[in-house]
Amino acid sequence: MNDLDVLTSVAGAVLGPGPHAVVDLLDVVPGVQVDAVRAADDLLPRLAHEESLANILLLAHASLRPGGVLVAAVPEFDRLGVLKPTAPPPKVNGDRVTVQLWDWAPDGLSYGLEVVTLLRGISGWEISGTAATRHRVLSAAEMENGLHAAGFVSVQRLAPGESGHRVPVWVAVR
Repeated sequence: MNDLDVLTSVAGAVLGPGPHAVVDLLDVVPGVQVDAVRAADDLLPRLAHEESLANILLLAHASLRPGGVLVAAVPEFDRLGVLKPTAPPPKVNGDRVTVQLWDWAPDGLSYGLEVVTLLRGISGWEISGTAATRHRVLSAAEMENGLHAAGFVSVQRLAPGESGHRVPVWVAVR
């Protein structure tokens, strides 16, 4: 099951039986209400770095019908900011290897993220693509406060073992 499927499953568990309209946070259409909005694990830290977190949480809240749910996976790197690691282990999938490189700010509150994808070619490994963004570290307290400030009435943090996702998942009900 991929990350988005896990988030959809968590939303379904909260909402109960029935078909549910689920959209990704970046696909929200102002004025159109849905049952669930989901956000993958790098989206909110990237938007927080761009100082857009409060606005995007307000948009998510407004796009949900009453009782609707925001399900957001958010890595908790606040402890890592002290250690400033340069990379997690690479992900290997057959002839494709994905490497993340982290460039931490001196204060440990943000980091540059560069993702490099390598493919095994005829003459060895070749770079097939790169992408770079900047993320702000979001603490659990900051997430909880931001969700309440956006108007969510019930906010819960699920540990990876509870949600089945590899990073903590926030569940916020309108």
